[in-house]
Amino acid sequence: MNTEHAERNIPSHVTAFLTIDDVPSKNLPEIVSYLEEKGIQAILFAIGEKLEENRQEAVDALRHGMILGNHSYSHPHFSELSLKDGIAEIKRCEVLLDQVYREAGIVRRCRPFRFPYGDKGGALREALQAYLRREGFSKVEDRDLASPWWRENGLDRDVDTLWTFDFAEYRIRPGSGFTEEDVFGRIHDPAPETGMPLLEKGSSHLILLHAHDETEELLPGYYRLFLDHLLENGVRFAPPVFRM
Repeated sequence: MNTEHAERNIPSHVTAFLTIDDVPSKNLPEIVSYLEEKGIQAILFAIGEKLEENRQEAVDALRHGMILGNHSYSHPHFSELSLKDGIAEIKRCEVLLDQVYREAGIVRRCRPFRFPYGDKGGALREALQAYLRREGFSKVEDRDLASPWWRENGLDRDVDTLWTFDFAEYRIRPGSGFTEEDVFGRIHDPAPETGMPLLEKGSSHLILLHAHDETEELLPGYYRLFLDHLLENGVRFAPPVFRM
């Protein structure tokens, strides 16, 4: 890691929940092993199609203490779907998640949901929120997220799980021009678009990472690189808490 980042004097006492999108991937076992090593319990948002392809990786993640959430069946933009098709996407993934929990021998005590791309459905936003609420999906505890941006956008009322910080490491791709240094730049950005600097003393965050085999090929151990950097700079990961 570039020592330029490590030498900065960053305040401590930043609390965060870790969420990881697009599971299960082939590199998920290594990610889970790292999380266990660091004592971090994460919410892993699963895509139904990937559950069908990499079922055992999801089962093993549950048995190692992680939480599986619903990230839809095929990862569409919900604003491009009808309400009927959007609900079908959620339901289809739910069936698979129930099966994986049963196979793992784990009681499913919470049911978080995350919209792909953070696309809450456009004109269907309120109808989809009503569906999530009616069906008993679990809201991540967010009352410590003090940013006006969070409240102004109604995120404190929505059931689904958005995020306050995205590493955006999925953008590290051949020819993209986006590198690990850009990720470190995001980590240390004092004025992000969300209005919630990540490394601000006393702040609380919902952090987003992705489980992508493509990123692993280009930057082996990327999750360790970036999460270690947060730990070194005072971020404390807490077990997820839900408002049922």
